Parts: sequence; C-alpha cells; structure tokens
Amino acid sequence: MNGVIFSLAGTTLTALGSGALWWEDQRMLIVSDLHLGKTERVLRRGGPAMPPYETRDTLIRLENDLQSSNASTVICLGDSFDDVEAAKTLPEADRLWISRLQAGRRWVWIEGNHDPGPIDLGGAHLAELPVPPLTFRHIAQTGKSGEISGHYHPKVRVQTRLRNISRPAFLIDSDRVILPAYGTYTGGLRSDDNALASLMRPEAMAIITGQTPRQLPMPR
Repeated sequence: MNGVIFSLAGTTLTALGSGALWWEDQRMLIVSDLHLGKTERVLRRGGPAMPPYETRDTLIRLENDLQSSNASTVICLGDSFDDVEAAKTLPEADRLWISRLQAGRRWVWIEGNHDPGPIDLGGAHLAELPVPPLTFRHIAQTGKSGEISGHYHPKVRVQTRLRNISRPAFLIDSDRVILPAYGTYTGGLRSDDNALASLMRPEAMAIITGQTPRQLPMPR
C-alpha cells in the first residue's frame, strides 16, 4: 500500500497517501473528518452553491482504500457528516453505498463536534474507542498518549522547485497522531497554528498526503 510506516506506543502504523491510517495487525482502516453532505449544508445555510460531488468523491476514495487493504474494521474519527441534518438528508443512493462498504466489517462512528449523533446508519456510535495500547477520539487531549485523533484538518506548506504548496498531512509525535481530513471540500489548519504547535512535541513529524507521501519535520 502507498504509505509511510511509523510506530506509536509499540504499534506499527502506515500513513496512506489518501489520508487514511492503516493498522495492519488489527486489519483496521482509520479515517477522519469525512464531512459528508457539506455541499448540502453550505447551501442550506445560505452559502454559495458548490459542485455537488463531494460525498461521491469521498466514498470512491474510501472504497478504494477498503478494497486495497481488505480491512475488517473501519474507524471514522468524527465529523463524518457536516452536521446532523446532512446525515438525515443523505441521498438514498449514498446511504446504500455506505451500507455496502459496511457489509462484513466492524464499523465504528466516533462522535465529532459536527455530528454528535447518533445517526441512522449501521455500525457502533461511540464517544471514543480504546483499542490498547491506542485510543481513538475526535479531538486530541493534552497529557494523553497512544492517541489517534482528527478534528484539526492539519496541513503543511512545503517548498517545491517551482512554488510553495499546501497539502493535508498527518502530524505525529511519540504521544499521538492527528489525521488529516479525508473528505473533499474540507480545508485545513496549518501546522504552525498555535492550536497544533502547542499540542505536538518539538520533534514532531509531518507526513504529506498525495500520490507519493513523504515525511518531514513538522513545520512550525
């Protein structure tokens, strides 16, 4: 699989170029901040109309990761829907698509700040999930270790030969991993923002997503 291997709390994990995290020993695929239904939510609240393809694009990439990994467990780390109403009004075709992806797998929806849930879809709905030595939650907590979270949509700015680019990224140190947002149209928070810089240890690393994911010191 296309990714960068690293360790946390004695486990071996792989940050995939798609933005998903793979825990091979558990056959577990972890994604965060899908924000399904964002187009509908923005329009409902009086925002501009956007091309209505973000849910389909996100589910295509998720299905590709599931086929590549043959995951037996899927953890969605919160904000899987852009709000509760977006979950309720999800088109029937997309609901059936999610049901097909869930078939034969353990599926856990972690509650986020956008989707406190529960939602009317299959799977378990939890505030957080301990799978020792790791704990899965939506928002990182200071003073914790072995933690996998999302929420912040981290991104980093890197210099190429031609220009500066900004890419979604995993942030990793000896205590935690913060996943990038997996969903389309999700935006991001730069790693040098104090909210992220204050959470991560000085030696923290970033893994940039994309076709060729790569690791570098976390920009501050």
